[in-house]
Amino acid sequence: MATTNAPTGWLLDYFAEGSTNKNVGVIFVHGFTGSPASMRPWADYFQERGYTVSVPRLPGHATQWQDLNRVKWQEWPARVQVDLDRMRKICEKVFVFGLSMGGGTTLNIAENNILDGICLVNPMIHIPGALIKIAPLVALIQPGRASVGDDIKKPNITEWGYDVLPTKGVIQLNKMLKETRKNLGKVTCPTLLFHSVDDHVLPVSNTEIIMAEIESDAKQRIELTNSYHVATLDNEAPLVFANSLAHVQQYS
Repeated sequence: MATTNAPTGWLLDYFAEGSTNKNVGVIFVHGFTGSPASMRPWADYFQERGYTVSVPRLPGHATQWQDLNRVKWQEWPARVQVDLDRMRKICEKVFVFGLSMGGGTTLNIAENNILDGICLVNPMIHIPGALIKIAPLVALIQPGRASVGDDIKKPNITEWGYDVLPTKGVIQLNKMLKETRKNLGKVTCPTLLFHSVDDHVLPVSNTEIIMAEIESDAKQRIELTNSYHVATLDNEAPLVFANSLAHVQQYS
C-alpha cells in the first residue's frame, strides 16, 4: 500500500456536475490514512448515472503520512462542509457517503446539517481498548506505527493510502469520534449501513453503537459476507453500489 502509481487524479479532490440527475448530489468521504481513490469507483458509478458527485481529499491525506500528524480533527468535517455548501447551490437533494473514519465524519456532518440521506460502509464511531488511553505518550515516542490499511479480500487491490499509522493523527481521530458520538441523537436522516462480517480493522461494536444511537426513523443495515474493511473496492462493491443507488432513488 502506498500513495504512488494510483490512477491519474484519483488522489486529488474530485467534483463533477451531473447530467440527467444533476439536481441530486452525492459526496463520498474516504477513511483514515486512506485516499479519495477508495471512493472513486463508487463516485464514478453514480456519475455514469447522471448524478453530481464529489470526492474530497481530507486534510493530511494522500500526500505523505507525516502530514496527518499536523492536522486538527475539525479540518476533516470542515472540508466536507465546503463540498456540501457547493452542492447546495446546484442540487435540490444531497447525500453523504462515508467509509470507515469517513463514516464518522459523515455522521458529524449529519449532526450539523439537513441531509436527504447518508450511507455508511464499515463506519467508525469509537476506538476501544486500552492503547488509545496512552496514545499521547505513544505519540511522543513513535510518530508512526504499523499501518492498518488495505484490508481487502479481493486479490491485488489497494486503496492507495499510507503505509504508516500517524500517532498524533490517531489522537485527533479519537477526539472527533468522541465528539460525534455525543451527538448521534441528532442524526435523523435516512441511513443505510453496510457491515463486513470479516472486518480486520474495526470491531462490530462500531456498527452496533451507530444503529442503536442515531435517531433516524429509516435505518437499514446490510451484512457483507465476502468483503473485508475497504468494501468499496472489494468483492461486494457492486452490491454496495446498487443498494446505495436504490437508497438515493428512494429518498430523492
